Amino acid sequence: MQVPLIRLQCGANSYDWGKKGSDSAAARFAAATPSDGFTIQDDKPYAELWMGTHPSNPSKDLTTGRTLLDLVQDNQALLASSVASKYENKLPFLFKILSIGKALSIQAHPNKKLAEKLHARDPKNYPDDNHKPEMAIAITPFEGFCGFRPLAEISHFLENVPALRQLVGDDKAQSFIDTVKANPDDKTQNKKALQTVFGAVLFASEDDLAKATSSLVEAASSQGAEFAAGGVSSTSGSVLSELVTRLHGHFGSDYGLFVLFFLNFIKLSPGEALFLQADDIHAYVSGDIVECMASSDNVVRAGFTPKFKDVDTLVGMLTYNYAPIEEQKMEPVDYPYVTLNRAAYSSGSEAKLYDPPIEEFSVVRTVLRGNGSKATFDPLDGPSIIICTGGKGKISVGPTVKEIKEGYVYFVGATAECVLESEADGDEDEFVTFKAYCEVEETRNGA
Repeated sequence: MQVPLIRLQCGANSYDWGKKGSDSAAARFAAATPSDGFTIQDDKPYAELWMGTHPSNPSKDLTTGRTLLDLVQDNQALLASSVASKYENKLPFLFKILSIGKALSIQAHPNKKLAEKLHARDPKNYPDDNHKPEMAIAITPFEGFCGFRPLAEISHFLENVPALRQLVGDDKAQSFIDTVKANPDDKTQNKKALQTVFGAVLFASEDDLAKATSSLVEAASSQGAEFAAGGVSSTSGSVLSELVTRLHGHFGSDYGLFVLFFLNFIKLSPGEALFLQADDIHAYVSGDIVECMASSDNVVRAGFTPKFKDVDTLVGMLTYNYAPIEEQKMEPVDYPYVTLNRAAYSSGSEAKLYDPPIEEFSVVRTVLRGNGSKATFDPLDGPSIIICTGGKGKISVGPTVKEIKEGYVYFVGATAECVLESEADGDEDEFVTFKAYCEVEETRNGA
């Protein structure tokens, strides 16, 4: 069987938090592939481009119109027998482009066991039974919240931000501060204390929230000096002040305004990444990212959203792991199974591997600089999806050679040697692609 190279037509989702019109990378990438009825509207927000087999928005073969799910289920060799048997003849990952114009909900994704329970109990709001660990890689400058701050920072805010202490309650705030100070190394006790004080925010009454929000916004308008008093926080007072003002402008009185004092605030430059285990709290704020996750659409929300919120589940499911923001980032490494030609080496081209501690997916970001730079990828015993996010070039599998440029998406079947080659107009041009793939662990150790 000839291993196919299939150009995909991928659907864009419009949510309120997306970037509008052509400012949205998700919209531009969707528009790069012909699609009946899809044209970019300047005033419409475009949030996500989905690449994969998830039934909520399955990708299609551009030539035949058949869904990718149909193709891989009819021909398991496209996935490799090891992947097909382990993941029930489905692609085990969902690949996305997110274009974030305003904050997504305060959220977490359930682990496998909880996902099964939630789906059985409430299939409308939890549409599948799979877990959803995920990884985000920045395409443009990105802002977000990720995981709980070090406890000293949270104590600092409870002591110095009156509106936060007002919402939590003096007794609970002081109990947390005292517990953390007395038992800095007792993670079990400190996590319980963190859950109590965090839950106090999310379970506060709407009247108390409205009063505390007025005080918080007033403090932010005076540059939020109290937000950074003592210099303990890794986020400056001016940054938090601006965030409170911006997010209040988007959402009004909202529990998320107070959650941000509990969470690490992170900025990523293009190519930087973070990985989120199931049950880790997070909220993306702005930017364009490549996101890869286990194939699921389960989200447990508790703020910054008009959608269904499930505060009880969120407060009960979180890991309550706390760590400095540096520990949330992923450090990519050189991808070992690629050969760069002389032009690629001499221009400083690279292929970097983002390899989270799960089996469902890994991602390779390839940047080919200048004209004629080539990257030849060894065959994988598993499927790949490749998207170009900048520049242009050629993609080839065996004798099949096709053009690829910004927004083009291809599926590459298992056991294929895949070649990418840049076609640049100048030495400074960059041909940038992201490749998501899966191999089961026994096949290639460490890949």
